[in-house]
Amino acid sequence: MPAPDAPSPGGLSYRDAGVDIDAGERLVARIRPIAERTRRPGVLEGLGGFGALFELPVARYRRPVLVAGTDGVGTKLRLALALDRHETVGIDLVAMCANDVVVQGAEPLFFLDYYATGRLDVEVAARVVTGIGRGCELAGMALVGGETAEMPGMYREGDYDLAGFCVGVAERDRLLPAPTVEPGDRLLGLASSGAHSNGYALIRRILELRGVDPAREHLEGRPLADWLLEPTRIYVRPLLELVREGLVKACAHVTGGGLPGNLPRVLPEGVEAVVDLEAWPRPALFRWLQEAGGVAEAEMLRTFNCGLGMILVVAPEHVAPARELLEARGERVFEVGRLERARGPARVRFPALEAPRR
Repeated sequence: MPAPDAPSPGGLSYRDAGVDIDAGERLVARIRPIAERTRRPGVLEGLGGFGALFELPVARYRRPVLVAGTDGVGTKLRLALALDRHETVGIDLVAMCANDVVVQGAEPLFFLDYYATGRLDVEVAARVVTGIGRGCELAGMALVGGETAEMPGMYREGDYDLAGFCVGVAERDRLLPAPTVEPGDRLLGLASSGAHSNGYALIRRILELRGVDPAREHLEGRPLADWLLEPTRIYVRPLLELVREGLVKACAHVTGGGLPGNLPRVLPEGVEAVVDLEAWPRPALFRWLQEAGGVAEAEMLRTFNCGLGMILVVAPEHVAPARELLEARGERVFEVGRLERARGPARVRFPALEAPRR
């Protein structure tokens, strides 16, 4: 590419400044069939408009409420870039947004993405967007558009960043958390697929300090890179079934802050969640990270999901039917604790971490 001070014949062009409009158009052509595979009722137009049009399914709702969420993938992208593995970070992007929307009892309807880079590599971008399309299919929502921003000088050569935007709809009287959350309710944990998209600054620091190449290091016979780039699990479809059946009172997506940072967000004041750390097996990845980094247990719990990507609050009489439905949909379910009465703001308590009384 010519330098800006060496203009093309006829004067400077946008390409001379580092922006290739033709590459952007080639990417749109690659994205169009991906978006078409995610099409669902309500989508009024395909890609290419100034805005995406979606007709709300108001006939299915008495008092529809829109629920919106936005998120990114964080520094997990640095690992994907270093390893040249871009196929699954799009799934992560969708999962982080869709899981946030569904925990409020909403059905995700449509998704838009933002892809920013210093110089557009059409092949890499297409691999990323293929993952976004796959994530939308898993969540049952439409990929209706997005933005590809080529910004030379803002990003290093080869770098890119992602953001996602998701809109869903819920029945107002079925919004979660329900007002009936109370002491005595049980906690069900759904297994995560790995570290999902949180804690990667610490993960990368551990790799750096230990001098570990994740492409060469193996854990239980599998490259560590595979463990670290396993995409975030999307819980949308089974959770929507629980909502429709009235089997769940609240859901917490376990992201940054772990269990102690996320579960209190869906609990009322005067309630504490008492969690049994022995109630579910800690996956090998988290055991390796804790040992390799010398990470304290409390720090593990507030940084990583430690094997549980979603926590559900259910009435005692609904534990069995909720568990049966979830397991029939392929989820691994663990009863990990209960709600108890307490004073002050909602919190999580881990009895196993408490000092023995004398």
